[in-house]
Amino acid sequence: MVEGPPRFRRKVKVGGNTEAEVFCADEQTAVAVDLLRWQKLAGDVLAAQGVRGGTELSIFFVTSHDMAELNLEHMGKEGPTDVLAFPIDGGEVLEMVNGPTGASLGPDRPAPDRGDLPLLLGDVVICPEVAVAQAPTHAGTADDEMALLIVHGILHILGWDHDDLIKTAKMQEQERIMLQAHHWHAEPPPLFQQSQEDET
Repeated sequence: MVEGPPRFRRKVKVGGNTEAEVFCADEQTAVAVDLLRWQKLAGDVLAAQGVRGGTELSIFFVTSHDMAELNLEHMGKEGPTDVLAFPIDGGEVLEMVNGPTGASLGPDRPAPDRGDLPLLLGDVVICPEVAVAQAPTHAGTADDEMALLIVHGILHILGWDHDDLIKTAKMQEQERIMLQAHHWHAEPPPLFQQSQEDET
């Protein structure tokens, strides 16, 4: 059984910088994953969401077995899922982004001392096998499904959620905006538009 989110290959980074750093690791072999491409998409989404400064996000592509263990341990659900998000310094992220809640650290909490270490946004864990299997009835293509899962996971890390109809509609709209700007560079494909409408 996996204990906690998978952090076994995280690079240790010292010293802040002006852009978010995205670390990607492919822990599976069932589906070919273009790490550089997805790393760029994640960086573009973070920048578009207003994340600045010495921040770090990890994206792990894992086997269906590993995802099933994580899903059971953290969500209490059987079987592998498509994506899980594990925010780390979530409260501090709210200070840096114009998220959906407009929340802040509040008057009683001092501003975080960034020091020399990056702010760890969290981990996004994706199962490519599940992504490929559900793509035809979800985003349309395996490529679009992977992009959607990356964007979806990052938005969760930054505080977006879909636990009611209003939040779901807002999060899906933000997903479309991010995918249109940084993945399709055009209008969403018809099947993706239809699948998003079916979920609301």
